[in-house]
Amino acid sequence: MDRRSFLTKAAVGGVGAAGAALVATPLVAQTNPKVTWRMTSSFPKSLDTIFGGAVTLANYVNAATDGNFTIQVFAAGELVPGLQAADATAAGTVEACHTATYYYWGKDPTYALATAVPFSLNARQMNAWYYYGDGIALSNEFFNSKGLHALPAGNTGVQMGGWYRKEINTVADLKGLKFRIGGFGGKVLEPLGVIPQQIAGGDIYPALEKGTIDAAEWVGPYDDEKLGFYKVAPYYYYPGFWEGGPTLSAMFNKAAYDGLPAAYKAVLAAACQAANCDMLANYDYKNPAALKRLVGAGAQLRPFSADILSAAFDSAMKIYADLGASNPAFKKIHDSQQAFLKDAYLWDQIAEYTFDTFMMTQQQAGKL
Repeated sequence: MDRRSFLTKAAVGGVGAAGAALVATPLVAQTNPKVTWRMTSSFPKSLDTIFGGAVTLANYVNAATDGNFTIQVFAAGELVPGLQAADATAAGTVEACHTATYYYWGKDPTYALATAVPFSLNARQMNAWYYYGDGIALSNEFFNSKGLHALPAGNTGVQMGGWYRKEINTVADLKGLKFRIGGFGGKVLEPLGVIPQQIAGGDIYPALEKGTIDAAEWVGPYDDEKLGFYKVAPYYYYPGFWEGGPTLSAMFNKAAYDGLPAAYKAVLAAACQAANCDMLANYDYKNPAALKRLVGAGAQLRPFSADILSAAFDSAMKIYADLGASNPAFKKIHDSQQAFLKDAYLWDQIAEYTFDTFMMTQQQAGKL
C-alpha cells in the first residue's frame, strides 16, 4: 500500500475498499474543503535534510487530501526571518512554521523544552515521551497560551559539539569564548565563561572566518559539511550535550488549526509523525559518510573532557532548579521529562548500550 492510499484512508476513518468506492466522491466533497496554508521554515533550502522536513510534511498532507489541503513551504527569509517563524505564526502572518522551539527561549525558557535542553532526552526518548508520555499534550498546554499548536516533525539525533578555532581542553579554556550556540545551551555554558551568540545558519561561516566568533555549533556532519566550517575552525568536538535529541516542531496558528475539519487534523498528525521519522532516518544515513569526508578534509575530532561535561552538567542542574522554583510551566514539563529519563536509562543500559558497545568493538576490530 502506498503512502497516499494509506493516509487517505486514515483521514476518512479507515473506510473499507468497497465502501470507499461508493462514498468517496461525496465524502470528499463534504469534508475536504479547499484549504491553502503557508508554512515558513527557520532553515534555508541548502540544508536539504532539515528544511526537507517541512516539505515531507506538506507532501503527505497534499497527497492524503487529493490536493484539497495544500501547505506551501517557504525557506527562511522568503517571508520572514528564520528566527521569527513562530512569532509570525502566532500573529497569523502565516498559518504554520517549521522550527526549533528553543530559538524562542528568550521569551520563556519553557519554549526550549519542546526541542532540547542540555543533558536531557535523546531522540528515541523524546519520541517516547512525546507520543506515549503525554509530551504533546503537556507542550501544547504552554503553546496554546501563546496562540500556537505544535506537533513534533523532525529530529536530528544527538548533535556534535561544534567547531572551534582553538583546542578546548579544560573548563578554563571556555572563558571568554564567543560561541554561536542556539537555544538554551548558551545559558548553561554562560556561568562557565562562554559568551553565547545567536546567529542564523547562513551567517555563521563569515563570522567564524573573520574571527567575530571563536566557535560555532550547528547540527552534525552532513549539514556542517555543507556550511564549510572545517575550513576556518578545524577542531570538531563531541558530543553536543546540549542537544541529545533535538526535536523540530511544526507549529500552527491556533485559530487556523482549530478551524480545520477533524479529518485534516488527523492528516496533519500523521504527516508530522512521518516527517519526524523520516528526518532522523535521513540524518542517520547521511552523517557517517559525511564525517569520513570531513576528517579526510582536515577536520580534527576531539571529545569534550570529563571535567567540561561535569561542569556543564552541574551548571544545567542548578539552572533547572532555579527555573523550576519560579516558572510553573517550565517545571511541569521538565519534571515530566526527567521522570521518564530516569526510567529510560534503566532500560537503555541493559539492552541497547550492551548491544551497541559490543558491535562498536567489532567495528573497531575490523570485523564489520
